[in-house]
Amino acid sequence: MKKAKIPQTTITRLPVYLRALVMLANKGEQITSSHGLAQHAGTNAAQLRKDLSYLGEFGTRGVGYDVDQLINEVSKWLGLLRDRTVVIVGLGRLGGALVGYQGFSQKGFKVVGAFDRDPAIVGTVVDGLTVNHINDLESIVKDTQGGVDIGIIATQAPSAQGVANRMVDAGVKAIINFAPITIDVPAGVVLRQVDLSVELQILSYYLQKR
Repeated sequence: MKKAKIPQTTITRLPVYLRALVMLANKGEQITSSHGLAQHAGTNAAQLRKDLSYLGEFGTRGVGYDVDQLINEVSKWLGLLRDRTVVIVGLGRLGGALVGYQGFSQKGFKVVGAFDRDPAIVGTVVDGLTVNHINDLESIVKDTQGGVDIGIIATQAPSAQGVANRMVDAGVKAIINFAPITIDVPAGVVLRQVDLSVELQILSYYLQKR
């Protein structure tokens, strides 16, 4: 696959396009127009065509896009043609909910480890997965065939950086941080910060402008 520099904003829209395409495929639709796909994805046809142009040349003028082909191509660019392994640290309410989220497995993300330091949580079984002590993180990551692709941090803020450091040292390649604090990772480790309170504040800004 030829490498191309895809804008960050386009990357964030690709999963939305994929979700819309899968929905169309499940309805038995084999061909879709740019206008139809854009409508399902909540964008406009011009933006969709521009985004897809970064991936290659798809679709036939006057006919549209082959749904199955486009699902395969978008999945390829998102790295979804292989399963991804995931560990979750912090088994409070959020972490516990993430362990049990069926959407991960449906998209090829397999949770292979859950960790906490609370004696009341360690050793319990959450959705079929035994919660390990955080001190076992490195050994379990290294014993996982192929290593671990993604680490999810769902701890309290003071613990987040230390957990990230341990994930990096164990060889985790990408991290999603749900803790309400900004963390640092070395170059070469992909980091996504997801702070729900920040998202609520952004929504509040737009509400006051109405």
